[in-house]
Amino acid sequence: MAKGIVYLVGAGPGDPGLITVKGLECIRKADVLVYDRLASPRLLAYARPDAEKIYVGKSPDRHAVAQEEINQLLVDKAKEGKVVTRLKGGDPFVFGRGGEEAELLVENGLPFEVVPGITSAISVPAYAGIPVTHRGYTSTLAIITGNEDPTKDDSSIAWDKLATSAGTMVFLMGMGNLPKICARLIEFGRSPDTPVALIRWGTRPEQRTITGTLDDIYAKAIRAQFKNPAIIIVGEVVKLRDKLAWFEKKPLFGKRVVVTRSREQASVLSAAIEALGGEAWEFPTIQIAPPEDFAPLDNAINDVRSYRWVIFTSVNGVNMFFDRMRANGRDIRDLSDVRICAIGPRTRDELANRGLLVDYVPGEYRAEEIVAGLKDKVLPGDRVLLPRADIARKVLPQALAEMGAEVHEVTAYCTVLGDGDAAAIRQGLVNGEISVVTFTSSSTVQNFVKLIGEEELPKLMDKVVVASIGPITSRTARELGLRVDVEAKEYTIDGLVQAITSYFAGREDA
Repeated sequence: MAKGIVYLVGAGPGDPGLITVKGLECIRKADVLVYDRLASPRLLAYARPDAEKIYVGKSPDRHAVAQEEINQLLVDKAKEGKVVTRLKGGDPFVFGRGGEEAELLVENGLPFEVVPGITSAISVPAYAGIPVTHRGYTSTLAIITGNEDPTKDDSSIAWDKLATSAGTMVFLMGMGNLPKICARLIEFGRSPDTPVALIRWGTRPEQRTITGTLDDIYAKAIRAQFKNPAIIIVGEVVKLRDKLAWFEKKPLFGKRVVVTRSREQASVLSAAIEALGGEAWEFPTIQIAPPEDFAPLDNAINDVRSYRWVIFTSVNGVNMFFDRMRANGRDIRDLSDVRICAIGPRTRDELANRGLLVDYVPGEYRAEEIVAGLKDKVLPGDRVLLPRADIARKVLPQALAEMGAEVHEVTAYCTVLGDGDAAAIRQGLVNGEISVVTFTSSSTVQNFVKLIGEEELPKLMDKVVVASIGPITSRTARELGLRVDVEAKEYTIDGLVQAITSYFAGREDA
């Protein structure tokens, strides 16, 4: 049997966006993913569906799997010929015990690669507005384990030299030893007034930072009930936090937002949320699937020159329509005498990307507004083609028919139940980890309820903000027993993000 290979991958400090490109590649190609508690759960979504996922998380007071067992696990899986990705928080060689894992792989003649990660020693202070080096403050940095008891006789740390030799000191996972660390540094010459920062869950929505001095930081930590996972930064650079803090000032900082759109479309909303400091959890409640029979759509495309109007109500409709045009050996020249209407700017932009200028975009992006705007444009007898979803509302074709148009509605795509991880979202709701759930269509609401469970929903969603893209979606949510807290004034993704941001900006307790 061929030997496998082990990739020792640093997952970064917590923000999934901070993993390296190569680290992401290793997750995607892994047969076996061995991960710990400090690696973002969102990174697991990049693994192949058939990959074996093994949790070996450790915390200061509890080890799910002993390190020796982890080492042997990597060896055993690699000997089976598997591609093994060992996903570790931070960097595998900065107090990550990656060196021990690599040694046993070498002893067993197994190939491995190290994929460095962004260590929390530099990234977490950066997210708190603290540069670990600064020409005006210090040019030296020491990274020290916080797990070693500073008072033991056989300490491997030279406290007498360390205390005054490094301008900035970063202690990793040292909250349990905080009072001893402070006492030791003061004992060996560091001023009691030296600034100190404690940062918990750095780079994540739960990030919390408190500052003080060597003399008072422990008392402040007790009052704040500060616990691991946290890092300790000692040095004058801590003074820069008030000036340079940026992450915690973002309008959606601390907010974990569930995105229920289809997997193909979620990225636009997720990117907008994360640009504002939130964390997006993608939970696709819908999937876009081809129609059971392409014949009606293909027939309409082959006869498209006979239509006066084609009305596109979504990006999905545009994509499927033009995919089928290509499959039928046709292109945009067939639309030269056809007028085009689009619901919404993104649908308009998608058509523009394909070389088509839109004749009409309504001021509000829903069927009722389209009808009002088309009253003076669609004439009795005009043939109108509507390529759209199988579950689309009937308001638009009925209204056009009442105007005297000959309406031909064809299914361009189907909306089916999504494959999001309902168990993970349900657990996140139970744990109070989710701040907002977004809905961008009635189908996202309906399928969310199906996936999470209608009976549990009122209790699970009691303290969660529900954000809707518009009144039709809001009505569906209320009919299904959900309280709608936020509704976009402009029925677009940008409008939804703006509404969420405004909601939290107006709340003192947000």
